[in-house]
Amino acid sequence: MTDTGDQREGVPGDDEPDPVVDPSADAARQRVARAVDRGDMVTIFGRCRVEYDGRATSTLGPGDRLLVLKPDGTALVHTDEGHQPVNWQPPGSTHEVELANGNLRIESHRTGPEEHLEVTFESIRHVTTVDVTDPEELSLSGTEEDLRERVLADPGLIEPGFEALATERATPAGAIDIYGEDEAGRAVVVELKRRRVGPDAVGQLSRYVDALARDLHADREIRGILVAPSATDRARELLAQKGMEFVVLDPTSEKSDGRVR
Repeated sequence: MTDTGDQREGVPGDDEPDPVVDPSADAARQRVARAVDRGDMVTIFGRCRVEYDGRATSTLGPGDRLLVLKPDGTALVHTDEGHQPVNWQPPGSTHEVELANGNLRIESHRTGPEEHLEVTFESIRHVTTVDVTDPEELSLSGTEEDLRERVLADPGLIEPGFEALATERATPAGAIDIYGEDEAGRAVVVELKRRRVGPDAVGQLSRYVDALARDLHADREIRGILVAPSATDRARELLAQKGMEFVVLDPTSEKSDGRVR
């Protein structure tokens, strides 16, 4: 295990399972945002307010609570009593991580029906993020670097006429895995994932597309393509709603890959 930062204020490396103790709001935001994008399990304990709007409307005033974010989109808010959460969002929800007036805010949203859960931490005791991928599954599926090398070696795996122009292109929302152009000259943002993706990966791709749109000319059309071995039904629905696309591609398999628009 490699320690890449001060555990109290810094942001440990992506493989660091130990909690960040008493982090600043921004340090917590960085770690949680990266973990959500990767599909990690996240727990946050601290003093927070909870707002819910959906089938009903409710507000929980400041109190010490545990927030759990699962890779499938589930969000659970627990107190120190009972086994049931005091509020929750079901699988398939998407999470946004931001700073609001200097506080860490997690917004969890689902559609069908519309429900919105907002948890704002005024103080944070600890944050834990854990990669819950089965190691055997990882050894079989390869890595995102394997996936990147496959695409760079054969850009046509994305689609005929696709040209990769840059990797790790910086945007205010983070680094784009592969930036390129299609045969019509439209900008293309390609987000790579080594394993089955859910709604959070769609949200990540959408943020990259929006950030790039602000950097480029307003009349430049930008496409978003998510590349992974498979995707949940909810992820596919969100891609369709946002006008983005999905390419089925395994990091190591040489078998024919399918495309879903």
